[in-house]
Formats: sequence, C-alpha cells, structure tokens
Amino acid sequence: MHLVKRIEIVSDSVELAKLLESLDKVGVSSYTVIRNVASKGIRGTAFDDSAVTMLDNVYVIAFCPPEDIKPVVEAIRPILNKFGGSCWISEVMEIRSTRCVASL
Repeated sequence: MHLVKRIEIVSDSVELAKLLESLDKVGVSSYTVIRNVASKGIRGTAFDDSAVTMLDNVYVIAFCPPEDIKPVVEAIRPILNKFGGSCWISEVMEIRSTRCVASL
C-alpha cells in the first residue's frame, strides 16, 4: 500500500474535454468519468430533466502520486475558475500500484 492523491472534479460536461486534456498534459492519464451527475452547491441545484446532455454535470475521479499534485492543480484551476465547477483533493491509500498495470 502507498499514499496517493485522489482528485475529484464536478463540472459541466461542456468543459470535460478541457479538463481531461489538462490532466493528460500533466501526466494523469488514468481517470474515471461519470456522466449526468446531479449536484447542489452555492449556485443551487444543477441537474437537468430534459434530453439535452450538454447541460449535464460530470464527475471525474483520478489519482496521482503526492509529488505530482501541484502541476495538476495549476492545470485545472484556471478551467474551474473560468467556467465553474469544483475540485477536491484528498490523500488516500492505494492497495495496488498503478505502475504495475502491465502485470495484470
């Protein structure tokens, strides 16, 4: 087991490509995206009952080594500040190393 940083982002789906591109550029190439997420924050409830998916929220979860978190924050902060969204970073224990993917 070892410590990693968990990055959780909730944003509108329109900004998803920018967020994922930013994560890729700083070396966070493994992530999970959950689409059509309902949320409530300081701007109120954000969910859409219509068939228009461009207005949906997305939830992105990714992990990186603790020493790599500063470039991640520097990459995604401008997107969140400009377009909205929230990001949380926490320290968690990983029980399997992501560096050993080839052995699976």
